[in-house]
Amino acid sequence: MAVALTPILQFGTSRFLLAHADLFISEAMEQDEALGSITVVQTTGNPVSARRIEALADGQTYPVRIRGLKDGKTIDEVRQGRAISRALFTGTDWPAIVSAGIAADVILSNTGDRGYDLDDGDDVSLLSEPDRVPASFPVKLLTLLHVRWRVRPEQPLSIFPCELVQRNGDKLKAIILTIAKDWNLSPDFLGYIGRQCHFANSLVDRIVSEPLEPVGAVAEPYALWAIEAQEGLVLPCRHLSVVVTDDLDRYEHLKLHILNLGHSYLAERWLAGNRPRDETVREIMADTAVRRDLETVWREEVVPVFALDGMQAEALSYIDEVRERFLNPYLDHRLSDIAGNHTEKKLRRIKPMFDRGQAAKPPIAQPLLAAALEAAHG
Repeated sequence: MAVALTPILQFGTSRFLLAHADLFISEAMEQDEALGSITVVQTTGNPVSARRIEALADGQTYPVRIRGLKDGKTIDEVRQGRAISRALFTGTDWPAIVSAGIAADVILSNTGDRGYDLDDGDDVSLLSEPDRVPASFPVKLLTLLHVRWRVRPEQPLSIFPCELVQRNGDKLKAIILTIAKDWNLSPDFLGYIGRQCHFANSLVDRIVSEPLEPVGAVAEPYALWAIEAQEGLVLPCRHLSVVVTDDLDRYEHLKLHILNLGHSYLAERWLAGNRPRDETVREIMADTAVRRDLETVWREEVVPVFALDGMQAEALSYIDEVRERFLNPYLDHRLSDIAGNHTEKKLRRIKPMFDRGQAAKPPIAQPLLAAALEAAHG
């Protein structure tokens, strides 16, 4: 029996995508506002991912429990994800995955913190060995695109990396082109990548706090998928949480330097204060002194920097949303998880705001951010 091919191919089975892009597509399908269903691909041998793939393989729905605060009101509801109609594993289904990639109009990915890392075992011989599976995600994608170029050279493709990497589309495209040049691939193929493959820069934002077994997730009410506008880009769906913008940097600036900065400031206080091992964001926000200092950081040390760029009103509005998210009574977001790679995160999230504040005329007083940067933790 012939297998129905889908217009969307997705690399990654994360609970985040299940409760974010996949749920958006599912809800859009109900309004006839989506391209269609999804083929999802497990890219690693992770047993948790394997259980998800097994549960998704029969095309059944999965639950997403939305719990938290929105506009001061408590939300606790279950929505059903219905968009995934096929589930494959790279270790056993690579030819089928390539076929799905040839047929798709859109490719999504969320491959983890090290998803763009390369593997020394991947080389140009993969292109002449169609049953051999590339080890790294970028080479999996390049191999798929090379086959697609041979079969459908004039058919455009939109690619939406959802990894938490700034300008993720540009970065993934640059990696693909670098590999193709290193392998001395045809100039026609390089032209195809530049002409027909639309790599979207996007920002994803939703806290997905825990999985449901065997497949599903618990997520907060807030959700955003901000996508940089690009000529020729085909969206997987239209949805209230999907925003197409000519100024993606503004969304990234707000998230990185308010929400992520807030998380790292709280993690700094957790690391410095000999606090409970399993303390959550919600619990530390109940500490009057910590809450007061975070509010001071936002109001007196961060908002004035945004004001330098004419973004004071946006920053204040976003802080109101973030505060509500941090106070979510259902969200167990552990500070021990946030504190991973703490020093590197402070350099990305806090230092640019401090440097900009100190370069202002006159400099902005930022004693709490200065203390956080000077502390030696993690």
